Amino acid sequence: MLLDPVILQTLGHQDLTTVEGFPSLNMKFDSRRMELSWDCKENTTYLECVMIHKEKGPIEIMLKENECHCKFPDYSLHEGVTFMVKVNSIQRPIPETLVYTNSGGKGTAAQNFSCFIYNANFMNCTWAKGQAAPDDVQYFLYIRDLKYRRERECPHYLEDSGTHVGCHLEDLSGLAYYNYFLVNGTSQRTGIQFFDSILYWKKIEIYSPPNNISVHCNVSHCLIQWEKPVTRHTLSNREFKYQLDIQRLKNKEHSGNQLIEVSGNWENKYNFPSPEPRAKHTVKIRTSDTRIQRWGSWSQPVEFGSDDPEASLVHIYMLVVLGTLVSALIIGCLLKRPPSHPIRPPHISCTLDFVRAQRCLHRACIQPHGSELPLCGMLSPPTPLLAVHFHPISLTRFLASRRLFPRIPHVKDKWNDNQPSDHQVIWEKFVSDPQKADNEEIVTVEEVTAVTAAPASV
Repeated sequence: MLLDPVILQTLGHQDLTTVEGFPSLNMKFDSRRMELSWDCKENTTYLECVMIHKEKGPIEIMLKENECHCKFPDYSLHEGVTFMVKVNSIQRPIPETLVYTNSGGKGTAAQNFSCFIYNANFMNCTWAKGQAAPDDVQYFLYIRDLKYRRERECPHYLEDSGTHVGCHLEDLSGLAYYNYFLVNGTSQRTGIQFFDSILYWKKIEIYSPPNNISVHCNVSHCLIQWEKPVTRHTLSNREFKYQLDIQRLKNKEHSGNQLIEVSGNWENKYNFPSPEPRAKHTVKIRTSDTRIQRWGSWSQPVEFGSDDPEASLVHIYMLVVLGTLVSALIIGCLLKRPPSHPIRPPHISCTLDFVRAQRCLHRACIQPHGSELPLCGMLSPPTPLLAVHFHPISLTRFLASRRLFPRIPHVKDKWNDNQPSDHQVIWEKFVSDPQKADNEEIVTVEEVTAVTAAPASV
């Protein structure tokens, strides 16, 4: 496809004697292939071809011997370009130029053109009617793949009062990394200028929100995790960055939380400090490219936390108090347990011997800690002609009544406790030595009546 019009010019300011008789190169420009060609002449060497772009500046292509064409990279052309070929003739190098202009009325071309890809498989392009365009203007969009040079027209136009002002595409299978977009127009009144642009898919894709956002909390933090969004082409985690918006529900307008940026290098997770009891929060996440600051839409909010943290705090206090009471009851039961080896009262018998009986009664009345039983006051001074019987059961009941509220035992520190131990005496363990002269096992004490001896009979 050849784009017209073009103006073929030779440098008028050159010396006419230099260029007199030099034939024109008859240059032609194919905008579809971005190729400039000319007629080859005998005895002529072509040195270089140049495209002068208003935005990119001069773009030079060196020519091979006897080569009569050159191909330029893809650039937009709606602002006009100038081509130049340097020819080495017999006399001296002569440049010949070709000026390409955008024909039509000024201000009639589509304006504010933009395209964006969303949800990985859809694309919308929009533009506005030119300020000087007539009412009957109609625009058409063509998209060309710069890799395979495949071209197609917009399948679904968006209209405003019958004029095409946008295009919706649901099939992006024919798009490459770089694509050429051309919007030209027609009118019965005047010529319409065209607008063209070359767009890189990564610069026009708006990423979807992350997938599968989840929040898992412990007593001090909440781990927020997500999956990278689906994109037009497969990208690594390092090519994404994310923004997190965490808000407290009950104080949303005064929360003052700043947006949190997380790099894709962090394996798509963020640890949010939030100790218990925590109020109810929401988190939203959006995505952008690491090198291109173009944020997508926010995800749906995900809630975590409790509606009433004060109620949760009351429950914690109740659990603490209940645990304290249960612990106190368990400790009290352990301290009130009877000893595994109860102390039995001694079974004491006294013989008729007065001195030994007094010693025996004294040992029975004195307790291991040195105090005296009340019963013993009535037995002093002892009567030699008195028979005393200590019934084992009665003595046991009496001693048990004295031990109704025993002292609370202390835990013995085997390493640091140097105080003398208060050992309890087990009476049964004292076994009498048969070799002792004194036998202290007295059975009874009985009163003996003196009997007058009868006179011996003769």
